[in-house]
Amino acid sequence: MSSGSSDSKKLGEQELRIAANQFSNELKAVASKIGELELQLDEHNLVIKTMSPMAEDRKCFRLINGVLVERTVKEVLPALKTNQAGIASTIEQLTVQYKAKDKEFSDFRTKHHIRIASST
Repeated sequence: MSSGSSDSKKLGEQELRIAANQFSNELKAVASKIGELELQLDEHNLVIKTMSPMAEDRKCFRLINGVLVERTVKEVLPALKTNQAGIASTIEQLTVQYKAKDKEFSDFRTKHHIRIASST
């Protein structure tokens, strides 16, 4: 009988370890996406800064779904600014989601007395 209770405790520990790994993986995925979007936002900012002083009728090229199309600054700049705002909004939403998930993970660790061992 004592081995039966030991097995259930080990299973509980294993389930806790799996749940902790899932939390950790989800946090890493969200952080990675935030980093990726921040790079895109930086690129948009650079292109907008470069194109803003240009004449509106100046020719420019834009890559859309792998196809390079010719447009004017007047056509491209508003689309870039819209995309920039959308990316910034998405980053804010993901940051809120990350903080909520991090708090949930912290509460989970506290509730189950889990300490994360450092890999170094």
